[in-house]
Amino acid sequence: MKDFVAIDFETANECRCSVCSVGVVIVRNGEIVDSFYSLIHPEPEYYQWFCQQVHGLSEEDTEDAPVFPEVWSQIEPKIGGLPLVAHNSPFDEGCLKEVFKVYQMDYPDYEFYDTLAASRKHFGNALPNHRLQTVAAVCGYKLEKHHHALADAEACAHIAMRIL
Repeated sequence: MKDFVAIDFETANECRCSVCSVGVVIVRNGEIVDSFYSLIHPEPEYYQWFCQQVHGLSEEDTEDAPVFPEVWSQIEPKIGGLPLVAHNSPFDEGCLKEVFKVYQMDYPDYEFYDTLAASRKHFGNALPNHRLQTVAAVCGYKLEKHHHALADAEACAHIAMRIL
């Protein structure tokens, strides 16, 4: 796969629709050509302690952030008809579908690929686990800011360029 968009969401709470940040990395001809990151004002508008511990974001970080439809209006032209790639894509695809529902937006049938499933198939038992940072390292990318949406999307892009 040479043309795709790697995407990663972080959520504020247990609701998949509560996206509070997004990272997008556009790959064309096997090269990263663009990226995008934004904080998002989550809906519903509260943070769970566990989620904050994972990504470090809080109400203060996103209180003045744009809502999802404003952010997506910047992302959508960048991704065009490209397939989307995520590490554990059922999570990110679920977030995207749920936040589209919350804002009553028409959901295009985005094609998703999963680098987690691809890693399990490609590397099998050769790795101690198939976590994003582990697989990224094997694929030559050092993930230093795990759970920052853009850093995770970049790691996912590097994995996809190597094994998809």
